[in-house]
Amino acid sequence: QVQLLESGGGSVQAGGSLKLSCVVSGYTNGGYCMGWFRQVSGKKREGVVSLYTYRGVIANRAYGDSVKGRFEATRDNAENTLYLQIRNLDPEDTAMYYCAAEPRPSIDGQLYSCPLNADQYTYWGQGTQVTVSS
Repeated sequence: QVQLLESGGGSVQAGGSLKLSCVVSGYTNGGYCMGWFRQVSGKKREGVVSLYTYRGVIANRAYGDSVKGRFEATRDNAENTLYLQIRNLDPEDTAMYYCAAEPRPSIDGQLYSCPLNADQYTYWGQGTQVTVSS
């Protein structure tokens, strides 16, 4: 069973930066879709970035239109941690940020594209709050 634990959120001023972390446990190298999502109270969960990970390789990052150029997802295999670097924060980025995973075993080493739709992910962390003031 995959477990995800986010951290790194906080309160920052507009224009600042944050780096969110998601420690992954119970994970195998069989291939997963992973993603970062965010949600404002009363609104639908929004996909920020999705990616495919298989045997330490990250592939096919896809970013939501509202975050392109400012958000970057990376992974530290030694630490089993997925990161989300956020630059030039805007008050519109204020939300709870979640890490998610969905098993998708690779067939013959294929690296898949992954959805930005929250409904297609099974495993979720508890979230980390990001608040941006103007």
